[in-house]
Amino acid sequence: MSLDGTYDDGNIFAKILRGEAPAARVFEDDHVLAFMDVFPQARGHTLVIPKHSTARNLLDEEPRVLSALILGVQRVSRAVRAALNPDGLMVSQFNGAPAGQTVYHLHFHIVPRWEGEALGRHGAGGMADPAVLKALAEQIAAKIS
Repeated sequence: MSLDGTYDDGNIFAKILRGEAPAARVFEDDHVLAFMDVFPQARGHTLVIPKHSTARNLLDEEPRVLSALILGVQRVSRAVRAALNPDGLMVSQFNGAPAGQTVYHLHFHIVPRWEGEALGRHGAGGMADPAVLKALAEQIAAKIS
């Protein structure tokens, strides 16, 4: 899919927001929802999405939504760091299929990195165990401040 298009309210993140699909939730406030990626690139891979948006990507979003969203990304990134003690954190955001976007609802990836551990391929490699994701979500949520 290209950078342009119509928002599809049937996408998986819209379904998660409406409670129609499960997610291992990490954090939620009035503006954002954070949950574990079911196809993680590394242990603790967390997604942060705007709750009240129909933006497919960063280029479509309003500045007021972006402000609250990036603050949510920072807050969850700090919790991932505190919970998992990674050597580094990768924060990424993809726009359009050629850039790696697979779900067309604006979202950020927070991927913990450890020296010597290979990064998994984005959107590949099989679905994670839901019980493991739930435990990680609880571990990270406990560090939200």
